[in-house]
Amino acid sequence: MGNHSEATEFILSGLTDRPELQVPLFVVFQLIYGITLVGNGGMILLITIDPRFHTPMYFFLRNLSFCDLCLSSIISPKMLLNFFAERKSISYTACTVQMYLSIIFGDVECLLLAVMAYDRYVAICNPLLYTVTMSRQLCKQLVAGVYAVGVVDSMIYMCFTFRVSFCSSNIINHFFCNVLPLLALSCSQNRINEIVMFAFMSCITVSSFLTVLLSYVYIISTILQMRSAEGRRKAFSTCSFHLTAVVLSFGTLFFMYLSPTSSYSMDRDKVTSVIYTLVIPMLNPLIYSLRNTEVKDALRKAMNKFLTIS
Repeated sequence: MGNHSEATEFILSGLTDRPELQVPLFVVFQLIYGITLVGNGGMILLITIDPRFHTPMYFFLRNLSFCDLCLSSIISPKMLLNFFAERKSISYTACTVQMYLSIIFGDVECLLLAVMAYDRYVAICNPLLYTVTMSRQLCKQLVAGVYAVGVVDSMIYMCFTFRVSFCSSNIINHFFCNVLPLLALSCSQNRINEIVMFAFMSCITVSSFLTVLLSYVYIISTILQMRSAEGRRKAFSTCSFHLTAVVLSFGTLFFMYLSPTSSYSMDRDKVTSVIYTLVIPMLNPLIYSLRNTEVKDALRKAMNKFLTIS
């Protein structure tokens, strides 16, 4: 890993240093984390126990919920504790693990959205071959491939981040161990590291976005050729919740990483990081449940059954 930092721990500055905001922010993010746990955990449980959801689309959705649950849980507990901690420290090892896992699940989130777009493309453009093309084995291979890419990309990030020397300070101007705030502490030359990491990040983000874009070009073209208005409505309905999630995720990513460096600020980076790592994982299960008739019906039946038993 090269030349390691002399420090054995880092200090996380958090979202803000204003004391009067600590309690309100704690309440807000405690609520966000609670909704994330219940929403994604409920989605995983519902898809697992209900045979109607044992299809490729819901298999990918279950993995997306698992990813959202993990991404939020990697960051939220430590951030919530630091709202009231006198010394907001995190060990060198814990910082490394937090960064490693957050990059993995961030990549998985992005790539899963691309896989889900491909699934919708096959379902709408080649419906007769859907069950053959999107076999159980292929679905498992796609998810395994997504995690493999995330692990490899995260290892590359780790190598290029922690090979530098952190000798100027050990105070990270962020609420979790993120790449750019860590590199800001380095007294080594970071330009090559930043270029390499940006190249890998761009490769994953752009390839995922192009997959989504091309899939929906074909999907929309196929839908517009349908003669039945009801068929067009149903086809658009099955894609609407996925498109909403895509716009939220990729919109935040592009705003975060493609803004001009001259206008970059750490405060803006904190806000976009909050949206991507905490808010979107909370919103995804709400999007997929509130905009999906099948999920709403299953939730209603599950609640009625629970109330009848109790």
